[in-house]
Amino acid sequence: MARRAAYDEIADWYEQEFLGGQRSDAAKADGNPLNLGRVLHDLLGEGSGTCLEIGCGTGVHAAGVRELGWTPVGVDLSAGMLRHARGRLPIALADAERLPVQDGSVPAVIAMMVHTDMLEYPKVLREVARVLRPGGVFVHVGVHPCFCGGFADRLDPHAVVIRPGYLDGHWTKSSWTDQGVRDKVGATHRPLPELMHAFLDAGLAFERFEEAGEPTPIVLAVRARRKSTGLGDTLRHTLD
Repeated sequence: MARRAAYDEIADWYEQEFLGGQRSDAAKADGNPLNLGRVLHDLLGEGSGTCLEIGCGTGVHAAGVRELGWTPVGVDLSAGMLRHARGRLPIALADAERLPVQDGSVPAVIAMMVHTDMLEYPKVLREVARVLRPGGVFVHVGVHPCFCGGFADRLDPHAVVIRPGYLDGHWTKSSWTDQGVRDKVGATHRPLPELMHAFLDAGLAFERFEEAGEPTPIVLAVRARRKSTGLGDTLRHTLD
């Protein structure tokens, strides 16, 4: 796939310059230029067992997952990105639309700033629901659909200019900066209702929402759970 090749080509830049150059010294430990660790901590919470990260990239969120008591495992489509992730968590080269994971086998899944990299994110959400145990938690942390995209001009840090294009679901390399990822590999935009409906259609029940970034949010985060489909699911979850 072209998207995999694109991330393979920029993997070293992403690890060494994009993450390393844009985060403050205080944030270097968790590889987090947007302070996403706090959002992940708040929405995932403490737990135990496997936490599967889809689109794990270079694995920079693994340490934060471990701090919460979970065991991180990552999958990504880019071998170049996984080359940097190897020392941070167990990994597998895999397509998020066809996860190499058994039905109902993991208690937690996270997706960190990756949904715009996935042309068929609704399919990914259905895979998330498939591999989650009944009642299992899913945390989605992504760029905010309303304020980030080819239509959003963020050159002024104190005010975002929204131009026409928000209502058009599309893939683009248009960006307000040449220091980011979108201008190099592109991104898929989904308006907010379309993104939220994809969760519901996958059988995921919303629990909490959070926004991050100032003065206009950069991040929209969601905690959802796989719905139980009947008494059998409930009994299996209880016995587990």
